[in-house]
Amino acid sequence: MAEWDYDYLIKLLALGDSGVGKTTFLYRYTDNKFNRKFTTTVGIDFREKRLMYTGTNSDGATEKNFKVHLQLWDTAGQERFRSLTTAFFRDAMGFLLMFDLTNHQSFLNVRNWMSQLQANAYCESPDVVLVGTKADLRSIRDVNARQARDLADRYGIPYFETSAVTGMGVDKAIQTLLDMVMKRMEQSAPLAEHNGGGSAAGAMQEVALWRRCAC
Repeated sequence: MAEWDYDYLIKLLALGDSGVGKTTFLYRYTDNKFNRKFTTTVGIDFREKRLMYTGTNSDGATEKNFKVHLQLWDTAGQERFRSLTTAFFRDAMGFLLMFDLTNHQSFLNVRNWMSQLQANAYCESPDVVLVGTKADLRSIRDVNARQARDLADRYGIPYFETSAVTGMGVDKAIQTLLDMVMKRMEQSAPLAEHNGGGSAAGAMQEVALWRRCAC
């Protein structure tokens, strides 16, 4: 695809404590590799990926493929960057709420992150998936699956256990979140009736459309 050749610009944001593996998770998704050399994210960074998404036309039955440009925002988990990262919450269309399966405190802090989401996102019930990282480190696991599923059920969101090392669950977590976002958009404004035009102006129209139809 050319630089601006897409039908939809979708912005997803990863958040969670510092060190839970947000950066390596996103790198595994976009590049299908595990990179051990990443350092702590300072402020905000992002990765991108383009893909074909199968949605429905305005008749609600006919399938159509759409070119989707994903922007995957990677946020710093440290407290000193909190005001900067929360400023990006409102523009994000979906959220990967992440914790480290080997760090119980990062799991307990999910509640704080969810509170910030509900206060700063586009509405009080944004599209979120809960992601447990480092599932390959079974010998030092500190959060059991039932605890995580119970928390996800309490919030009414999907839960995935993932590993950036092996790739386990990474694609599925993001695909599920993308499906949730696209479904919300489709219910508010049929996909076939909107085309961002694959331009910077189209990207601005996309954000405006999202803010109108999200809740």
